[in-house]
Amino acid sequence: MQKFDLLIVGAGMVGLTLALALRKSTNLTIAIADTLPIANLTSEPEVRVSAINVASKSIFEHIDVWADIEKQRVQAYQNMHIWDKAGLGKLDFSVADLNSFPKNEQLGWIIENTVIRNALWKKAQQDEGISFFTESKLANIALGESEVFASFEVAADTSNNIPQMPQIPLIAKLVVGADGANSWLRKQLATPMITRDYDHHAIVATVNCLQGHKNTAWQVFLPTGPLAFLPLFPQNGNTCSIVYSTSPEEAKRLTKISPTDFAKALTAASDGKLGAIELISERFTYPLTMRLAQDFVKDRTVLIGDAAHTIHPLAGQGVNLGLLDAASLAQSLANLAPEQDLADQKVLKAFARYRKAEATEMITAMEAIKQTFAVQQNSFQLLRGIGMSLLDNIKPAKKLMIEQALGLKADLPELAQRKPS
Repeated sequence: MQKFDLLIVGAGMVGLTLALALRKSTNLTIAIADTLPIANLTSEPEVRVSAINVASKSIFEHIDVWADIEKQRVQAYQNMHIWDKAGLGKLDFSVADLNSFPKNEQLGWIIENTVIRNALWKKAQQDEGISFFTESKLANIALGESEVFASFEVAADTSNNIPQMPQIPLIAKLVVGADGANSWLRKQLATPMITRDYDHHAIVATVNCLQGHKNTAWQVFLPTGPLAFLPLFPQNGNTCSIVYSTSPEEAKRLTKISPTDFAKALTAASDGKLGAIELISERFTYPLTMRLAQDFVKDRTVLIGDAAHTIHPLAGQGVNLGLLDAASLAQSLANLAPEQDLADQKVLKAFARYRKAEATEMITAMEAIKQTFAVQQNSFQLLRGIGMSLLDNIKPAKKLMIEQALGLKADLPELAQRKPS
């Protein structure tokens, strides 16, 4: 048996961030189990990207990976332009709306998922207190009174299908599930879930925009759902990642039409604000479902990130919510007294209440926005447009909305607070 203080199931952005955050402030020994290999960057941008806000950037700075991320492919944006296709309403956000921000600050950064994961993985591999288990999938988790036992599947030699020696089981004091929306750990625990089908599929792809993205994140609310154009590298370029949320039937149609026709549909949907659109990647689609675990904590197990909650991508806050989970859990565990159990239920349940409340608030907000733009009656469209235009001219309200999008709250974990400039 190999013994560790903590076992993290899932070596994605959230799981790796938790490991590095804990090693930054504690001497805990950490095992990370995940068979998903690291992907090498190619000359073409990856289709899957994340919108990283200021709070998440602060987390990456505190665990010493932001500099490595920034050396790679990162696109900052200073502005957001949001408009209603069916009405006259629009909203414009700018970093200039926040007088308290440094002049060189950004509203956010669009970063390929591979860039972030590779930087985190590289940093974690350099830490002697973090061990990776990547050869075999986990097979079983057994919860004991003072420890958790984890065993692995028996791998086979792919060349001749001969079973290999089984990987040595692990023992840990606490197990954290950071293994995504279809979490293996959550299923092993039979954790009850609150779910809701958004009746939307998301289409993601990479496009070129003739008039350039202008360091701006663009989003138009269409009758069938929101379409976002997220600026990608290079700086001041014309490459964008799109996230097009629409009905399953429309998503199927849009992924089957020719690249030329798809590009024309995007140009029309965006009112030509970015110029003529050209599709430069494959199109991928996936269903959108709201998920919320009823229990984030059970005995010696904790769920964080998409394993605990998934939300609609219309505001791009899913990964930021998960990174705050990681920072919050790291702080809770780091503040334990030496004699306290790592699975102290009072501490873990306080963490769970805080993070579940934050996730519920975000889920509710996303649902309210989605429903507001789903109504297509002419009278409501007019009122919606008037409301957006009024809000666009109320500076205190805009400032509050921007701060929410940036993840700036009074009760942020220490890792998510901005470093003094």
